[in-house]
Amino acid sequence: MTNKALSIFNQLRPLTVGFDDTFRHFESMFDHQLDHISTTAFPHYNIVKMDKNKYDIQIALAGYNKKDIDISLEEGVLSVESKKVDDKKTEKVDSGGEILHKGIAKRYFKKSFTIADDVKVTGAELKDGLLRVSLERVVPEHKKPRTISIK
Repeated sequence: MTNKALSIFNQLRPLTVGFDDTFRHFESMFDHQLDHISTTAFPHYNIVKMDKNKYDIQIALAGYNKKDIDISLEEGVLSVESKKVDDKKTEKVDSGGEILHKGIAKRYFKKSFTIADDVKVTGAELKDGLLRVSLERVVPEHKKPRTISIK
């Protein structure tokens, strides 16, 4: 882990209670997961806050269809991955024609997003070349604001 990251965590620890798992998660990200973060920009994506507790991850996937993409959520990591493409075969288009020039990228990719424990995936839709994964923060009753009466 970088010295700067260590410094931030060490400064926050005395000011927090019960966040040990959170700090361990970020420390492990610095130690291990940064090696797996894709350095390519493909495919391009947006993270949009729709309202107070709803988010969309929008990924530009021109040329892909539902059968080409896998979406999974495991241990707080949402992964969007294309299935391996065999470029050795001559690719056919839906209309039965043959591609003579391939300018639309349809290559393997994997994008991963760390999702908070209280955020749930509510659905996914691929429409007009844009994959939209909808997320919603579910605030448990014990985390909602409340007034404490004084006796």
